[in-house]
Amino acid sequence: MDYCKVTAIVRGEKVKKIEEHLIEHGACGMTVTQVKGCGEWMDFFQKDWMVTHARVEIFTAAEKAEEIAQAVMKAAHTGEVGDGIIAILPVQKLYRIRSQSLGVPDNL
Repeated sequence: MDYCKVTAIVRGEKVKKIEEHLIEHGACGMTVTQVKGCGEWMDFFQKDWMVTHARVEIFTAAEKAEEIAQAVMKAAHTGEVGDGIIAILPVQKLYRIRSQSLGVPDNL
C-alpha cells in the first residue's frame, strides 16, 4: 500500500474544527504542533514579523490524501490572507515502532 503525508499550516483557532472534519472523513490520527513563520501574511507588529500557526500532519493511504486535504481546507478556510497552506507528500516507508514492522493498519 502507498502512503502520503498531508501537512497543513493553519490558523491555530481552526484546529478543533479540522479535527472534527478529519474524524468525519475517517482519518485515524493526526499530529498538531505550534509553529511560527511568515509567508503571504506577516505580523508587522512583531520584531521578526513571525505569525504563530498550527502544523497539522496526517499519514494516510495515498488514495485518501486528496479527500483528507479537501476536508482540512474546508475546515480551515476563512477567505482571509493567512489561512495557510497544505502539502501532500509521498511516503517511502512507514514503520510501527512498537512492533518494529513495516506498514500500518488498513484503516490508515
